[in-house]
Parts: sequence; structure tokens; C-alpha cells
Amino acid sequence: MPEPKKVGFVGLGAMGMGMATQLLKKGFHVAAVDTRREAKERWTAAGGDWRDSPAMAAADADVFVVMVVNADQIDSVLFGGKGALESLRRQSVVIVTSTVSPAYSRAVGKRLAETGHLFIDAPVSGGVIGADSGSLSIMASGSDAAFETGEPVLRAMAAKIYRIGAEPGLGSIAKTVNQLLAGSHIALAAEAMAFGTRAGVDPNVLYEVISHSAGSSWMFNNRVPHMLTGDFTPLSAVNIFVKDLGIVLDVARELKFPLPMAALAHQLFLAAASAGLGDQDDSSVVKLFENVSGTSVARDR
Repeated sequence: MPEPKKVGFVGLGAMGMGMATQLLKKGFHVAAVDTRREAKERWTAAGGDWRDSPAMAAADADVFVVMVVNADQIDSVLFGGKGALESLRRQSVVIVTSTVSPAYSRAVGKRLAETGHLFIDAPVSGGVIGADSGSLSIMASGSDAAFETGEPVLRAMAAKIYRIGAEPGLGSIAKTVNQLLAGSHIALAAEAMAFGTRAGVDPNVLYEVISHSAGSSWMFNNRVPHMLTGDFTPLSAVNIFVKDLGIVLDVARELKFPLPMAALAHQLFLAAASAGLGDQDDSSVVKLFENVSGTSVARDR
């Protein structure tokens, strides 16, 4: 680990809080900002420095990490009023860890190059548990110069860093493939659990069987416990997969590549959002199958 660097950080949400806290634990000086008061309280209690705007968080930073929801928020954080580029030094590195389209990542990379800043396209995978434990996987692309400064920050937040290439957007392409699988697996897990329950198998027994059988997946093992307890407190919300699978399908249209399974999963998440579940945990897509079958995967609901 090199000498600690100054890091600006924006986005102390479900995953961002864990990621920023890992940087503190690894010896980095981190100045962070978020729009929510509760995030400020948690962050300062953890020992982090609070700033009132992205511009203030970016002042004197060697690396500026962006962990927000979508492209519009990234634009605001970087290029808007009181945005980071008002104060971020030239040749500092911007690391965007959000899930966005490859085309958007390429555009951000171009804009930052024009302002004299370096860029790493670095979407993450591993969920809240991975963020809290520093065991994320990061799919990153960027120049050698960007990695020279930015890689220690990535390593402080992740167990695995996959350097996809030098061109911005390549990291986002890898994340797009991951989200295609992740969203489809959640939808399939919901379908399978409601189906098995409706057919008469105890859902807790069914989960135990499948989680140790060939039909399992990481998403099955991670999301089905939410379905079993009926606890849909959002760790990753339905609306996230409405967005992410929408990105997947946008890329597919650009390539004229058929993605029938991803399209169906996207429709299921859209249906869940339309039913008022958009802000609930993505595992709540199981309610669609419960409602049409008259069964409940969570026996106590």
C-alpha cells in the first residue's frame, strides 16, 4: 500500500457507505458528501470528513470516487453547479463505480480528458456485504496513468480487480453482462420458489435443497432468504434492475443482438415497479408469482 492519498467520495448509500468506510480503514483520508442527513451522521461517526458539496469533497483530492445511482446524478456531481470539476486538480483521477451504459462511460471519459483529468470506468459487484467487507469485484478500464494513481484506491475497496482494458466503457460492458445474468437469476429464483411452494414443497426445505444443487446461483442463495422471511427492506431495489436491465437491452439494440431472457426479466421488474414495489428489495419480484398463484413463499405472511 502506498502512502495514504486524499480521496473525495460522493454517494454514501447502501454500498457507498461500506466502500468509503473501507478506504478509511485502509488509511486513506476521505472527504465525502451525500444528500441525506442520516448518511452524514453515520459517516462522521465512522471518523470520516464531511463536505457540503462535491466541489468541496474534491478539493485537494488525488482521487474522486463517484458511487451514485445513474448518469444524471453523475453529470450533476461532476459537471453541475458545485460539481467536483470546480475544484478537482488537473491529472487527478475520477473513478465512477456506478452502473451506467458503456456509451455514457465513453462520453464521460472524453469530457474528463478534455478538462485534463484521468478516468477509470469501474463498476462494482458484490452487493452491500461485499462493500462492507471490502470484498467487491471491480470491472475496470482506464489508462496506465489513471491506474497508477487510482489502483490503490480500488484495491482498498475490492478483493478482485479485473482490468478490462484502457478504453473507457469496457468496464461498463463487463458489468452489463453481469447485470444481464444477475437480474435474470433473481427473476428465475422468484419463479422457481413460488412454483415449488405452490406445488406443495416447504419453501425452506426447497431453498436448502436447491442451494446445494446444480440449479443454484449466487443470486438464488442471496435473495431467496429475503423471500422466505418476507423482509423486503431494500438492499438493491426493484428500480435498480429496471434501470440496469434497461441498459442491457439498450446495448443489445445498438448491437442488434437478441436477448430474449433479459427482455423477459426486464418486463417482470417493470411489472413489479408498476405494482408499487419499485422501492422494495429486488427479491420482492416474487410477489408477482405469489399473487397470480395464490401462494406465499414466506409462510408467516
